[in-house]
Amino acid sequence: MGELWVFGYGSLIWRPGFPFLEAVPARLAGFHRSLCIYSHVHRGTPEQPGLVLGLDRGGSCLGRVFRVDAQHRDPTIAYLREREQATAVYLERHLPVTLLDGSARRVEAVAYVADRRHPQYAGRLDPERQIALVSTGIGQSGINRDYVLSTVAALTDLGIRDAALARIAAALAETATDRTAAE
Repeated sequence: MGELWVFGYGSLIWRPGFPFLEAVPARLAGFHRSLCIYSHVHRGTPEQPGLVLGLDRGGSCLGRVFRVDAQHRDPTIAYLREREQATAVYLERHLPVTLLDGSARRVEAVAYVADRRHPQYAGRLDPERQIALVSTGIGQSGINRDYVLSTVAALTDLGIRDAALARIAAALAETATDRTAAE
């Protein structure tokens, strides 16, 4: 098998965890980035779930696509499955993405799409509920708030503005400032 392309839209952007030859801004059509997955492992627990990103149907998503050398294809897929499929809340798909490097070339990339039939699919929650879940979520990979703030910072570094996620991040930062001032 040949090289592998992996589409990142959340923490994969800032913490891919696998070797890659290049990382290129890209657009995935037909899905959008959404805080739509209850996290029971990485950023929360079943008793106190966090909230993480998923690719949900509709719209398009700007992110980053990683090109992985053929010799690292199988280990990368194994790593991604272990990382992304801890509770099988995502569907592994090979989807066409458009490179935004000036070439407008399309490549097929592995992407992890929200499984709307899974019990951890949160759907479209109002911003207050999202903030409440993210503010209290802590899991094996750390604090949920840090995950959201790191994702927004990485998107900003790439010149990507996700207005809905930026509003959540601003509210989280404000809540943290209020909490610090009260202490």
